[in-house]
Amino acid sequence: ISTIRDESDRNGMRIVYVLKRDAIPNIVLNKLYKYTALQSSFSVNNIALVKGRPQLLNLKELILHFVEHRHDVVVRRTKYELRKAEERAHILEGLIIASDNIDEVIALIRASSNADEAREKLVERFKLSEIQAKAIVEMRLRQLTGLEQDKLRSEYDALLETIKDLKDILDKKDRRMDIIKEELLVIKDKYGDERRSVIEYAGGDLSIEDMIPDEKVVITISHAGYIKRTPLSEYKTQNRGGVGQKASTTRNEDFLEDLFVGTNHQYMLFFTQKGKCFWMRVFEIPEGSKTSKGRAIQNLINIEQDDNVKAFICTQDLKDEDYINSHYVIMATKNGQVKKTSLEQYSRPRTNGINAITIKDDDMLLEAKLTTGESQVMLALKSGKAIRFEEAKTRPMGRNASGVRGITLAHKDDEVIGMVTINNPQEETVLVVSENGYGKRTYIDDPEDGEPVYRVTNRGGKGVKTISITEKTGNLVAIKSVTDDDDLMIINKSGIAIRMEVKDLRTMGRATQGVKLINLKGNDSIAAVAKVMKDDDEDVNDDDQSTDNESNNDVGTTLDTNENDNNN
Repeated sequence: ISTIRDESDRNGMRIVYVLKRDAIPNIVLNKLYKYTALQSSFSVNNIALVKGRPQLLNLKELILHFVEHRHDVVVRRTKYELRKAEERAHILEGLIIASDNIDEVIALIRASSNADEAREKLVERFKLSEIQAKAIVEMRLRQLTGLEQDKLRSEYDALLETIKDLKDILDKKDRRMDIIKEELLVIKDKYGDERRSVIEYAGGDLSIEDMIPDEKVVITISHAGYIKRTPLSEYKTQNRGGVGQKASTTRNEDFLEDLFVGTNHQYMLFFTQKGKCFWMRVFEIPEGSKTSKGRAIQNLINIEQDDNVKAFICTQDLKDEDYINSHYVIMATKNGQVKKTSLEQYSRPRTNGINAITIKDDDMLLEAKLTTGESQVMLALKSGKAIRFEEAKTRPMGRNASGVRGITLAHKDDEVIGMVTINNPQEETVLVVSENGYGKRTYIDDPEDGEPVYRVTNRGGKGVKTISITEKTGNLVAIKSVTDDDDLMIINKSGIAIRMEVKDLRTMGRATQGVKLINLKGNDSIAAVAKVMKDDDEDVNDDDQSTDNESNNDVGTTLDTNENDNNN
């Protein structure tokens, strides 16, 4: 909003909002409705007694219980009227019997010494009830006239019709509902007046999400905690062994540590090394170019200064009960603990985050993956070993649990460097990368005979060798589950990134050390590795940057300065 003008006069109120050039009017209007007094709402605490218990009701429930109450009223009233009609009809039957035998009745009463004796003789003679006999004794002389006797018979016949009608009402619910409608219409005609408020249908909020395309983006997080999202199309594929393109400009002594891929409209769960979880939409992350520094995560989520985001999960819809109850989050810590929790427990975000896992003092959360509960899990150690076990071996736990043992460390300086979940062991391969830029792919199950290359064991074991660790390769730093349809993104600590096709990496045995994936200069080492889904619309082969895979000496194009762009 640039300016606000009050143009109200004697004809009414008028407020003019002058917007800046890049503003979207509908979004500004919706925010004014939401955050200012331009539109006010009044809440009603609709508490009523339902079957004797106080209950908060919405409008539909309120109408439902009111109709049920009116139905009960109609039933009770009809039963009361039926009882009274039957009682009156019973008395009339006695009076009619007396009128038909009036001479005998009079003689019997005259021969009695008192009223009680007269009632007893009437009951015995005419088989009457006590109530009928009492009514006959108390009958006045005028009721003996012919006109009065005709009235008795007419009243009796009318009562029989009334009794028949009342019983029909009690037998048929449709009739009872019709009575409720008729009575409400009578009340409306008698007390109703014109509506003094106007009901208008809202045009619907035009959210920021409606304005943002659901495109693939790369989310990068630096060691110092700076985050940004960049369109995936800005990254081009290069061949194995290249030096790569400039992926980010980082601050002094900072480097890129994590790289993720998602889409703008997805929901994101951020998991920190201290075991906290934060909730955000991908499009809420500030957008930046490949060379921009990004924004501090502390400015986006309420994270502690000594905490860092270690993993995130993209989900479809955290309000879909079927979805969140059929998916799980499985986590791994640096010391080899694993834990599985239902996704439903992360569907109610809080500003200050929620506890995802209880972390011990000498441990930290390393990975978090979304599963359906039927996957296999692989954990890899810095020492080059890996373990494979069924996810079902880990039972679901609450958010505050610390998990169970997933793998046993080889020595006190060893630690878990990554976790992957496997859904199709016949199609997926394991990709491992060492800190000096060596890497390889290995089959999970042998494609020829189906025998497991990584045998399935119980969780908590020591694992098997997944790469041969030497001084040349350095320690293992990453493990990923990949297929030929994936691309690979590798970033070193100096901020240089290379993207390559996974299908260009040949599959090797578990005990081998792999091949050179990226040339490192000086004391540089690998900071982060991520797999990237291939985009069919993207031109993944740049002819000007094509190389001979066997030479491994291609120097990629540096894109971080205009000078380099002009030189190329």
